[in-house]
Amino acid sequence: MRFPKIVLASESPRRREILSSIGVEFDVVPPEIDETPLPGEAPHATALRLARLKALDVSRRASGVCVGADTVVDVDGHAFGKPKDRCEALSMLRALSGREHLVHTGIALASGGNALESGLETTKVAFGILTEGEMRDFTESGDGDDKAGAYAIQGRGALLVERIDGCYYNVVGLPAFRLHAMLKKALKMPNGRGV
Repeated sequence: MRFPKIVLASESPRRREILSSIGVEFDVVPPEIDETPLPGEAPHATALRLARLKALDVSRRASGVCVGADTVVDVDGHAFGKPKDRCEALSMLRALSGREHLVHTGIALASGGNALESGLETTKVAFGILTEGEMRDFTESGDGDDKAGAYAIQGRGALLVERIDGCYYNVVGLPAFRLHAMLKKALKMPNGRGV
C-alpha cells in the first residue's frame, strides 16, 4: 500500500515510529494550541477536540494533509493526560493498578485550514495488580514521563498491562488502521493504492 506524504501535527516519537513502520512519508510540524481539557469535558471528547485543533492549527501553516492526534487515558470518566511530574505519575499508576481503563485517541485530518475527516478509536486496557515497589521503579525509570496515564504499552510498560481489547496501536498513540481508512476516504485513495 502506498500513502501520500502527510504532515504530522505532533512531536510524539511513538507516532513518528508508527508512521515510519507502515511506510508513510511525513514532515513534523508541532501544533501551537492550548491542550487544557474544558471543564466537565468527557475524556473521549477532549481527545477528539484536541486532535481537530492540532490538525487545523498546523494546516494553516503547512501545505498538504495534516494529521492531528491526541490520546487520553479514561478512568471512570476522568481524563489522565501526561503527568506534570513523577509524583503525579505514581498517583496515576496507583489508580490504574489491578483494574480496567479506556484509552481514547482522537484523529483528525485537515488541509489549508479546513477540516477533512475526524474519528475516535477506543481500546480497553487492563492492568495487573502492581506492588508499590513495581510502581515506584517504573515511575523512577522515566518510561512514563510525558505519556498519557503515565505509561506506554511498549517497552517496560508491557509488564504493567495484563490484556487489551481493541487496537494495540491506539494505546501506543496512533491507530494505524483507522488512520489509513480516514486517508482513503478523505483523499479518495482507490483500494488503498495511493493517489
